[in-house]
Amino acid sequence: MSETKEELKKIAEMIIGNVDDRGYLKATVDELAFSTNIAPEKIVEVLKVIQEFHPPGVAARDLQECLLLQLQRSGREETLEYRIIHDYMDALFKRKLPEIARGLGVSVEEAQSALKRIKNLEPHPGRDFLPDNDRYISPEVFVQKVGDDYVVTTNNEQIPHLRISNTYKDWMSQSGTSSEVREYIRDKIRAGKFLIKSLQQRQQTILNIGNEIVKRQREFMEKGVAHLRPMTMVQVAEVVGVHETTVSRAVSNKYIDTPQGVFELKYFFTSGIHTDSGAGVSNTSVKDMVAEMFKSENTNKPLSDQEIVKMLKDKGILIARRTVAKYRAELNILPSNLRKVY
Repeated sequence: MSETKEELKKIAEMIIGNVDDRGYLKATVDELAFSTNIAPEKIVEVLKVIQEFHPPGVAARDLQECLLLQLQRSGREETLEYRIIHDYMDALFKRKLPEIARGLGVSVEEAQSALKRIKNLEPHPGRDFLPDNDRYISPEVFVQKVGDDYVVTTNNEQIPHLRISNTYKDWMSQSGTSSEVREYIRDKIRAGKFLIKSLQQRQQTILNIGNEIVKRQREFMEKGVAHLRPMTMVQVAEVVGVHETTVSRAVSNKYIDTPQGVFELKYFFTSGIHTDSGAGVSNTSVKDMVAEMFKSENTNKPLSDQEIVKMLKDKGILIARRTVAKYRAELNILPSNLRKVY
C-alpha cells in the first residue's frame, strides 16, 4: 500500500523475508547487498521505508535502533530518553545512571525517570504477532479438603474406557472358526487385556503417589509454599511399592490441583536444606523466602547476596552465597548494582 516504486518492491520483499519473529532484520545490509548484487545504499533506502511500517520498531537491526525508531514515530526525538539511548546505550545496559547523568548534564533523578519511560518501549516489536502458545492444563490429580482430611482423586475423564468386544468372543465360540484364527484371537485378547490392566495400574500408581504427596506435604496444603518439606522420589517409591524410575515417569508432565493452586507433580520433589534445629526445609521454600526478601527490600539500597545469606542465617537457614546467587538468577532478579533506584 506504500507509494514505493515498483522496481524497489522486490528489494522490500527480500528485506521483509529476512525479518524474524521478534521483528528484527536478521541479515546485515552488507550480506543482503552481497547476495543480491544490489547497492547497499539502495537497500538502506528501502529499509527506511519498511521501518515506517507497523508495528513501530519493526525491521530494526539491533535493540538500540528498535527503541530509537519507536521514539521517532511518537515524535520524541528531542527527549532525554532519546539522547540516553542514542549516546549511552552501553551505560544504560549496566544501569550506570550517575555516569549518564553527568554526561548529559542532568540529575540522577531525571535520568531515573527517563529510564522508567524507556522501559515502556517494546524490545520485541513482533511479540503481538507470535503464535498463541498458551497451554491449557488438565490436572491428573485433585486434592479436596473434606472435614479435617484431604481426599485425593484422579482425573479419569481423559482415560479411554476400553473393553474387549463381544464380537471376538462370538467368533471363538463358532464351530466353523479354525484353530489358527482362534489362536490369533486369543493372542489379541491377551494383548487387549494387558493394555486395559496397564491403564488401570497407571491410574492406581498416580493415585498412590498423590496420596503419599498429600500425606507428606499436609502443611503445604494448609499454609502454602513456605511450608513445603523436602521429599525425594526414592522415599515415595518405597511407600508406593514401585521403583524410583516408575515414580519419575508417572509424575512427568502431570499436574495436581491443590487448595494452594495447580502445580506440576514434580514440584513437590525437592532436596532439603538443613537448619540450626536439625530439621530440613525444602529448597523451594527457601527460594520463596529469598524472593520475598528481594521484594520487600529498600530499592535505594538493594540487598546484596551476602546480606540475604545473613538474613537467612538469622532464620536458622544456612546456605552459601553462590546458592543465593543461583536462586536470584532463577527468579530473574538482577544483581544489587543493577537494581538500585536513585
